[in-house]
Amino acid sequence: KPGCLPFESHFVRSQVAVVSRCTDVALPPVPLSAKTRRAALDSLGGAFSSKLLYDFLIERRLTVSDCLERSLRKGGGEEQAAAATVCAQLCVQLGGGDEGEEGFKILRPVLSAIMIDGCASVAARQSCARALGMCCYISAAEDGEDLVKSMSHLESVFTMSYPNREGTLPTPNAGAPGLHSAALHAWALLVTLCPASRITVLLDLHLPKLQACLESSDVNYRIAVGETIALLVELGRDIDREFEFEDSDTLCECLKGLATDGNKHRAKNDRRKQRSIFREVLHYIENEDFSEEKIRFGVEGIYIDSWMRRRVYDAFKEVLESGVRHHLQFNPLLRDIFGLGPPLILDSSVKSSKISRFEKHLFNSAAFKARTKLRNKVRDKRADVM
Repeated sequence: KPGCLPFESHFVRSQVAVVSRCTDVALPPVPLSAKTRRAALDSLGGAFSSKLLYDFLIERRLTVSDCLERSLRKGGGEEQAAAATVCAQLCVQLGGGDEGEEGFKILRPVLSAIMIDGCASVAARQSCARALGMCCYISAAEDGEDLVKSMSHLESVFTMSYPNREGTLPTPNAGAPGLHSAALHAWALLVTLCPASRITVLLDLHLPKLQACLESSDVNYRIAVGETIALLVELGRDIDREFEFEDSDTLCECLKGLATDGNKHRAKNDRRKQRSIFREVLHYIENEDFSEEKIRFGVEGIYIDSWMRRRVYDAFKEVLESGVRHHLQFNPLLRDIFGLGPPLILDSSVKSSKISRFEKHLFNSAAFKARTKLRNKVRDKRADVM
């Protein structure tokens, strides 16, 4: 029916019994296949990403949490990965109040258990790492014990990529770099919540070993390491303006090499992405220069003007995907985190002043024709000269 939520539609309710308890309609018992459960999770994920459903979920949060926990404990790798993503989206929906904290208390142990389980699917472990970081960031900001436990579990995963006593990097297993990247990004998100005394300890412990990981054979992991190093240095400078990494000269030389890497055995897109990121990291380490970026949504926008702000935004973007701009407009949690204030209520005059799609098309067509005429004149002049 028009206006129905994806997981309330007749089509989904007829085959997805796992979410039947989320509706007010009694459904007959239906055998649940893995495909059916996965379809239900995809429907939930799509709804949580594209809509704000706090009022609907507030009375059903325990039921949804129970369904997700069951999928995490008993599902296969793909189902566990999808369920972990929905766990993070559920925390974003419920916010950082008592409801979100209650859901995190239920889901944290199983998320952590799957993430550190070497026999579990790599995709599931990767998704659980992201979900653990996001859920903890939202729900456990005031709970030091949960924060320390979650960071410890994440450290146990990505430190497997650290060099051994001889200084040699381990040979990664298939899928390991992606898992290490997810765990490192989630850990970096939680570092932004740590007090200054804890950050000082983390800097001494992790910066030298992360520098060694810049030699990793996986481009995405190298980029994750570079961004984390920049974030840690930024946090160190926030604590002490005179903060300087002990081996900063060697670090800068390594960053310069990555920023100008032209090895032909690497894919062109990988080289381009790596050079772009490491130029930014190098400029920040040397000159505290950060490339500011503006994210627009509706009539508003936010500035990404620091590595900490970028890590927070990227974390929400990974969880919400294309729905992140909708949540920036209407979700009180994200608006509070990014300092946007209460959601804007636009009056009819503002809404009616928006340009229609057809008017945009006409404007773009006219501009295109004008540019074409101008360029043709320039080409004609060049032809005369030649």
